[in-house]
Amino acid sequence: MGLVKRVVLWARRKSPWVLHFNTGACNACDIEIIAALTPQYDLERFGVQLKATPRHADVLLCSGPVTRQIKDRLIRIYEQMPRPKFVVAVGTCACSGGVFKGCYNVMAGIDTVLPVSAYIPGCPASPSAIIYGAVKLLQSLAGELPGDPAQTQAAMAGAK
Repeated sequence: MGLVKRVVLWARRKSPWVLHFNTGACNACDIEIIAALTPQYDLERFGVQLKATPRHADVLLCSGPVTRQIKDRLIRIYEQMPRPKFVVAVGTCACSGGVFKGCYNVMAGIDTVLPVSAYIPGCPASPSAIIYGAVKLLQSLAGELPGDPAQTQAAMAGAK
């Protein structure tokens, strides 16, 4: 691996920028995501920063199931993100559709529309599980975990 690629990988791993997007959840996971960014849990100690635009984000944090109304907007946001980009499904609804699965307007989890890099289950997912999932995603970027980041299901071990 060349020097430039190593520097880019190091920078990406040490400072991931995150865009939070609610696809139609009940807001319980949104509150936990924001709690993970507060000083009590301090997700920013790993270099994670919350960004307001997809053009600056490396990671898309999605909470809630994919509805028919939000599907096109979610794809547009994903396409606006620079490569390489990663998607993290936070909460049971984002992972599988949750309690909304089978509703007339709900398609299912995020993985029916976008490739998901990490799943963080829970209803709602706790801030410690969100931090655990983010750390596992960063470790998979660094090659410290076996497998491709797109296949890493970081929070399965963190759903204790």
